[in-house]
Amino acid sequence: MSQVVKLLRDLIALPSVNNAFLPPGDPHAGEELVADYLKNRARKAGLEIETQATNSGRDNLIVRLKPLGQATHRIILAPHMDTVGGDLDKIFRPTKKGERLHGRGACDTKGSVAVMFHAMEHLAKRDRPANTEIVFIGFVDEECNQTGSRAFSKLKLKANLALVGEPTRCRVVTAHKGDLWLRLSTRGKAAHGARPELGRNAVHTMAKCIDAIETEYAQNLGKRRHPVLGPPTINTGIVRGGSQPNIVPDVCEADLDRRTLPGESFTTISREIGEVLKKRGLKARLTNVKGYTCPAMETDPTLPMVQQFMRTVRQTKPLGVDYYCDAANIATTGVPAIVWGPGDIAQAHTADEWISIRQIERGMDVLTRFLLSLP
Repeated sequence: MSQVVKLLRDLIALPSVNNAFLPPGDPHAGEELVADYLKNRARKAGLEIETQATNSGRDNLIVRLKPLGQATHRIILAPHMDTVGGDLDKIFRPTKKGERLHGRGACDTKGSVAVMFHAMEHLAKRDRPANTEIVFIGFVDEECNQTGSRAFSKLKLKANLALVGEPTRCRVVTAHKGDLWLRLSTRGKAAHGARPELGRNAVHTMAKCIDAIETEYAQNLGKRRHPVLGPPTINTGIVRGGSQPNIVPDVCEADLDRRTLPGESFTTISREIGEVLKKRGLKARLTNVKGYTCPAMETDPTLPMVQQFMRTVRQTKPLGVDYYCDAANIATTGVPAIVWGPGDIAQAHTADEWISIRQIERGMDVLTRFLLSLP
C-alpha cells in the first residue's frame, strides 16, 4: 500500500461529520481530529501552519510550502475536511476490497485531502518549485453552509490558480452550477371541511403552482443550454400545508431547488416564475430561503495556468458539473478556480462510499508532476 493510500486510510478512520448533521456534542462531529492529524504531519515535514476562524465556530487549516527563492506565483490546493453522516458504527472503518478503499469520505473529499496534502509533503522532502508558493487549505463546513470557503474568500489571497478538491475522476472541471433554495407560499381561507365552498384551499392553489413550475417553467429551462453545464433545472422537494383533514387549509409552502447557470440571479428567476404563474391566474409569494449566495462558477479554460494543468491531465476540453462547491467562493475573489480530484461523484454520500485506489495513485502522479513543472 502506497504512502498516499495509507494517508487516506488514516483520514477515513478519523470522524469529521459536519456538525449540522449530528446532535450537539457528538464525538463524530467536526473536522478537528482531521485538522490535528494533518498539523502533526505538517510539522514533521517542516511546513508552515496557521488556522482561520469561521462563522461555524470551526477553523480552516492553512498549510504553506514556501518556494526555494522569492515567491512570484501561488497555487492553492483546497479540499474540504468535513463529510456527511451515515451508519456511525461502520463508516469510519477503512476497508480495502480489491482495488477499492471503502469508508466515509473516501471520495468526498478525503481522497482529495490525501492527494493534495501528500503532494506537498513529497515536495517538501525532495524538490519544490523555485518561485511558486503552494498553499493547502482544508476547508470546514462544505457539506452544509460553506462557511470555510466564505471565510477564506475574505482574506482575498491572490493566486494564479486554485484547485478545489472534489471527486471529478481526476478530470478538470472549469464550471459548476449555482444553487438557490426557494420557498413558494400560497394563502387561502380556512373553513370547516364539511363546507369547503366557504373557504379557499391554499393546498389546491399550491398544487396548481407546482404543476405550472414542473411543466411549463421546467420545459422553458430545458431550452437553455450552457456549453459545459447544460440547462438549468428546478425541483420541488418539500410541500407543507394543512393541519388536519377536516379543515380547509389557509396556508401552504413548497421548497424548491433551482440549479443556476452563470449570470442567473434570484431577481431574474423570481420574475420568470412570477410570469408563468400570472399567465394561469395564480398568486404566490417567492422567497430566497438561504441567507447567502451560491452562485454558478465559470473559469476561462484558455487561461495559461488552466491550460498547463489540462495538458498535465492530458485533457483537451473542459468539463462542467451540476453540483455546487467551494470553488465559487474562491472565484469571487478573482482567483481562477477549477474543480479537480480523484474519485467519482456517483459514490459520494452513499451508504458504502468508496474510491478506486488507481484514482488515488493517478491523482498523486498528476498533481506532483504539475507542481514540479511550476516556476
